[in-house]
Amino acid sequence: MDGLEGVLPVWKPAGFTSHDVVAKLRRILRMKRIGHTGTLDPQVTGVLPLCLGRATRLVEYIQELPKEYEAALKIGYATDTEDAGGQVIARADQEVRLTEEQVRTAIFSFIGDIQQVPPMYSAVKVDGKRLYELARQGMEVERKSRTVTIHDIQILQMDLTQAYPEVRFRVQCSKGTYIRTLCVDIGKALGYPAVMSELVRTSTGNIRQEQCLTLEQIEQLQQQGTLADKLIPAEAALAHMPSVHLNEVQTKKALLGQKLVVPPPSKQMTDEESGDLYAAYAADTRFIGIFKWNLSSGELHPVKVFS
Repeated sequence: MDGLEGVLPVWKPAGFTSHDVVAKLRRILRMKRIGHTGTLDPQVTGVLPLCLGRATRLVEYIQELPKEYEAALKIGYATDTEDAGGQVIARADQEVRLTEEQVRTAIFSFIGDIQQVPPMYSAVKVDGKRLYELARQGMEVERKSRTVTIHDIQILQMDLTQAYPEVRFRVQCSKGTYIRTLCVDIGKALGYPAVMSELVRTSTGNIRQEQCLTLEQIEQLQQQGTLADKLIPAEAALAHMPSVHLNEVQTKKALLGQKLVVPPPSKQMTDEESGDLYAAYAADTRFIGIFKWNLSSGELHPVKVFS
C-alpha cells in the first residue's frame, strides 16, 4: 500500500476532526504521507480530499480552491461559538418577523468580496495562540477582519413561520470563509441574532460529494486491494490550473528542475499574470509538476517537480 499516490476523496463523518480522519486513515492504509486539504469542524460533515504519497506536495494548491457548502441559518438567538452547539448568549427581544423579500435581499447582499472577523472559536492564531484556546479560557481578544469572497449563494428553503425562522442555502466561497460568521452577519443585516444550525461541505474545487468515500468504504476497498482505482490523479485535482505542454528536450530539463525558455501560452499574457502557476505536462502527456512564468525573463520556473 505504500505505492498509493493521488487524491483520496473522503466523506468526513460528524464527530471527527480533520486530523482524526488523517490519523485513522494512516492506520487503515499503513502509510504516513497523508495530508488533508482544509479543516472541517468536528460536527461538520462533507468533502475532505486527502493527498496521499507524493501528492501531499499539492496540499497547498488544493487548499486554495473554492469550497461549496449547504448550510442552515436559525434566526432569533446567538451562541458563543456561532453555531448550534454553543452556549446561548443572546435572544431576540421580540418575536422574529421577516418577509421572504427581506431575507433574500439580506442574503444576496453578501455576494462578492466581504469583510469577516474570524470567530473566537476558530483555529486562527493571535500572538502565537489559537483563538479557540483563548476562548476556552473565557478570553476574548481583538481580531482583525479579513477579505473573503462569496462567489454565489442560492436559497434552498425558507421557513419563516417558526419561533426561530430557518433558512437553508448553498454557498460557494473562497478559502478561509467562515460560514458560521456569515450566518451571524446575515442575522445582523436582518436586525436579529442568528446562528448556523447545520453545515455540510459539498465540494472542494472540482471534487464533489458524489465522488467521496466513507471511512468504512475506504477500509473495505483497502482490504480488497482496489482502493487505488478510486484515487483522483494529482493532475485531475489541479484541473482549475492552466496547463503547458513541453517537448521531449524541455521535459528532460524540467525534470532536472531547470528553468526553461518557452513561449508564453498566450500573447496576451500581462505583467499581472506573470508568475501565474501552470500544470506542466511531458511530451507523453505525463503530469510533471507545477511551474510559473516569469514574463520579464521569458522563462518557465519550476515550483514543484514530480520526477
